[in-house]
Amino acid sequence: MDIENDNNGVDAERIDDPDAAHGELARAEDVLPTTLHLLPLTERPFFPAQGVPILMNDTPWIETVEAIGETPHHLVGLVLADAAEADHAKPIDFHGVGTVVRMHHPVRNSGKIQFIAEGLKRFRILEWLSERPPFVARVEYLEDILGNEDELKAYAIAIINTLKELVPMNPLYSEELKFFLNRFNPNEPSALTDFAASLTTAARDELQEILETVPVLDRMKKVLILIRKEVEVARLQTKIREQVEERMSEQQRKFFLREQLKEIQKELGIAKDDRTADLERFRERIEGLEVPEAAMARIEEEMDKLSVLESGSPEYAVTRNYLDWMTALPWGRLSEDNLDLDHARKVLDRDHDGLEDVKQRILEFLAVGHLKGEVAGSILLLVGPPGVGKTSIGRSVAEALDRRFYRFSLGGMRDEAEIKGHRRTYIGAMPGKFIQAIKEAGVANPVIMLDEIDKIGASYQGDPASALLEVLDPEQNSEFLDHYLDVRFDLSKVLFICTANQLDSIPGPLLDRMEVIRLSGYITEEKLAIAKHHLVPKLLGQAGVPRGAIQFTDAALRRIIEGYAREAGVRNLEKQIRRIIRKLAIGIVRAGGKPGRQRVSASEVERHLGKPLFSREKPFSGVGIVTGLAWTPMGGATLNIEATLVHTKNRGFKLTGQLGDVMRESAEIAYSYVASHLEDYQGDPAFFDEAFVHLHVPEGATPKDGPSAGITMATALLSLARRRRVLRNLAMTGELTLTGQVLPVGGIKEKVIAARRSGVKTLILPEANRGDYEEVPEHIRKGLTVHFAKHYRDVAAIAFDKN
Repeated sequence: MDIENDNNGVDAERIDDPDAAHGELARAEDVLPTTLHLLPLTERPFFPAQGVPILMNDTPWIETVEAIGETPHHLVGLVLADAAEADHAKPIDFHGVGTVVRMHHPVRNSGKIQFIAEGLKRFRILEWLSERPPFVARVEYLEDILGNEDELKAYAIAIINTLKELVPMNPLYSEELKFFLNRFNPNEPSALTDFAASLTTAARDELQEILETVPVLDRMKKVLILIRKEVEVARLQTKIREQVEERMSEQQRKFFLREQLKEIQKELGIAKDDRTADLERFRERIEGLEVPEAAMARIEEEMDKLSVLESGSPEYAVTRNYLDWMTALPWGRLSEDNLDLDHARKVLDRDHDGLEDVKQRILEFLAVGHLKGEVAGSILLLVGPPGVGKTSIGRSVAEALDRRFYRFSLGGMRDEAEIKGHRRTYIGAMPGKFIQAIKEAGVANPVIMLDEIDKIGASYQGDPASALLEVLDPEQNSEFLDHYLDVRFDLSKVLFICTANQLDSIPGPLLDRMEVIRLSGYITEEKLAIAKHHLVPKLLGQAGVPRGAIQFTDAALRRIIEGYAREAGVRNLEKQIRRIIRKLAIGIVRAGGKPGRQRVSASEVERHLGKPLFSREKPFSGVGIVTGLAWTPMGGATLNIEATLVHTKNRGFKLTGQLGDVMRESAEIAYSYVASHLEDYQGDPAFFDEAFVHLHVPEGATPKDGPSAGITMATALLSLARRRRVLRNLAMTGELTLTGQVLPVGGIKEKVIAARRSGVKTLILPEANRGDYEEVPEHIRKGLTVHFAKHYRDVAAIAFDKN
């Protein structure tokens, strides 16, 4: 085999060309060998009508090419293989039918072998003679089965007409058509069909199916479908290309026209460049604003810098963005407050039912602002369970004052830059949330609501809670310094309203700066009023239900409240009402939007919502069982405490119910006090000497902590020791000391609401909490009998009265 350089001057090995001597191609009618070397193809099969270059790696196939070069006919079989790479193909990967081709001009260069393959005829593999490269197999050649001549002619004309549509859409098709016409007569149906199939971009399995189809008529039917698809794809590509070119031409035309217009305007003196336009716009913004002297000096300094910078430089964009922020702020622009208390009361009553104490606190706050002439330097903190209306009250306050309202949540915030902004040295720097709020509000005295202030976080990026100290301090926020602006901005005119579910997680210094207003939750009557006046009309409107199409009876709403939405707020109540409306909406749609009036009664609630989630609570009763009152972030709750005698073999005390450290200490204090004073309370003084007592606080999966269950646990232990039940429908709360003193606890309003919700009629509260109880609205206290205790003797006297 001769080695010869290819055209690029790199050493190459050339295998003798069989056509060098006579200069003409061999025809398919020549005698073909029954034994062939085989080469795999992985992209698509090779057709007899094709003549294209083949490129392969030299490492696994050089021996095969050399062996083919030594044969007199220079023929090789090209077969489609299912292997991921041709170099790793095995006999099992080869399809059964391939094409015998004559190899022309084989050249080896840069690790590749390239040759021209001239397709001759189909063959089928009969037997593998070598299952490793070079692959050799015994084959048989497949003769075309022509079929009906008239049908062949009709399909041939159809294929030729389709090719006439396809060729003009792609110049590459023209070159392949010329090559085909040089080798074959267009009246040969088999060659024409194979050539048409080779032009398509069909999947390789579809093309292999064409190759394996020996009857020409069947093959023509399949190919005609493929080339029709190809024509549609080509038309779509042409359409897309024309649309893109048209769009680009239109954009270019507009660009040239704009550039010409700019030049004409410059010549006439009626146009300015971008830099001049920016500077004039910034100056127009600050006209009429009371910009502080320091801020104005910074703006002038940055404008001077902008006037000498190139408009395409990065520094120009940074300076322009800074000036955009500085001139967009409402320096000294204030909205006029509406301090009419009657107007404020109407707005609060319109938007909220109940919450009389909260409304009164807000009116007191506004009355002080009326006397001062402005509401400034104040930070309100609304604390209460979820769904009691904290955010909506803040919005109502803004509406009552006729101020702009802006709200954002602090929940999960961990970066102090969210509060005080990023320094301008960082890419993508921007001011903090407060400056953004001021810009969006357009005035320097909006109402800004900070939601979920108890859920603010901290990380390596800083402590946002500490950053809030400057914002929420009336003595400091008149000179609030944002890192991005780097000048002072007056936030003292802003009314800040914060919301939280609990106070424990709010840092002390931050809590000290806020005026706390508690929202304790709603009782059933208040929820009923809210549902009738607010929730039902709002939800019907949101669902697009015609006015009056659905009506809820009071009994139905009460059933929903007591059986499915017993939490302190009304968010779950809203969800349950929405569920019923969705179910009824199906009937409205099926009735063509005119179903008549549908009335939801109490008996239908369970059909729509399923079994109630809550059964009517009945306080546990029995020896050693006492009902306590607890406070949770979700509102108040009743707590049944159980004590039982396990055995009398030895003295012991066991606690269960996921109790925290403080509650465990309260239980131990109660045990010690009752055990040491049992004789004073008519009990057997030797009872605890031999009794192993187990004290449990349901529900076991809920963590509990706090000192307020001290007198409840002591009463449960005393009931067990005396073997007497406590008074029915009794609940209590209070901290107990070792000397029997009853100390005050928190969350009295929430606990009273929980007792009323559970049907408890008699309460025992610490004497020191008498004032807290008297602050509870009258309609909540109505029907309750409340006793106040200074010492545990008072508790025992009430609990075991007439028992």
